[in-house]
Amino acid sequence: MKIKESLGYRVFKVIDIIILSFVALVCLYPMIYVLFASLSDSSQFMQHSGLLFKPLGFTLDSYIATTKHPMIVSGYKNTLLVLVGGLAVNMFCTVTGAYVLASTEFRYRKIVNMLVTFTMLFSGGMVPTYLAVKAYGLLDSYWALVIPTAINTFNLIIMRTAFAGLPPSLAESARLDGANDFIIMSRIALPLCMPTVAVIVLYYGVQHWNAWFQAMLYLQSRQKYPLQLILREILLQNDTSSMTGPGGADTIGMSDTVKYAVIIVSTLPILALYPFLQRYFVKGVMVGAVKG
Repeated sequence: MKIKESLGYRVFKVIDIIILSFVALVCLYPMIYVLFASLSDSSQFMQHSGLLFKPLGFTLDSYIATTKHPMIVSGYKNTLLVLVGGLAVNMFCTVTGAYVLASTEFRYRKIVNMLVTFTMLFSGGMVPTYLAVKAYGLLDSYWALVIPTAINTFNLIIMRTAFAGLPPSLAESARLDGANDFIIMSRIALPLCMPTVAVIVLYYGVQHWNAWFQAMLYLQSRQKYPLQLILREILLQNDTSSMTGPGGADTIGMSDTVKYAVIIVSTLPILALYPFLQRYFVKGVMVGAVKG
């Protein structure tokens, strides 16, 4: 039987929808503005001021110009290389570490958990980390972008909580059948914690994709620069001459639209990946939120 809604409740729903729609628009509009600006004609965009609700003279010239930058393609390759290799290292270290810390059979579990949590409050700092990377001979190496961030403490705690929430009887019955810890972790625990794994993969993936500060510190060869460091040069140093050509007002306008196009190109892969992981993301972030 359908319950009749009161007038006050219907008014509340309408006001609620209006307010939430406005908040959503405020959050989405900066990205919409960047997209419309990247699709706009450079000369018309130079003469425009204020909000932008549609492309001004639809054109793909800015995206075509983006492909002419000599470092964009190599930046993509370097970022993908660090992303794939970094994710493999991150997930292996995080999953195995979380499984050990969630095991009640590990004698020093409480002490190690306390030490792991302690690293969230205090860290060595930038200079000691740089000296450690230099001492291990990792400067100007892709490993300098992977090894220092092999484990994120927050992600480790989320993964540990997911493993700890599994019934102990599953591991006990598997051991009776002769399974060791590696088999229990890979064939029982991980499949049951796939929503959490998807969330951790997304966290680490976004971290590697957006990373530029470590690359600026540790990489010396421009051929190894990731995409975000190239993007930083384009946006902050106005390094668009290789894409827009020399001189003139048209070049200045083209430079602005090219910057917006580069932003879209650099964020599009993450935006395209997120919808496929959204359902796992919602489930995984709720791990440990409800007890009993």
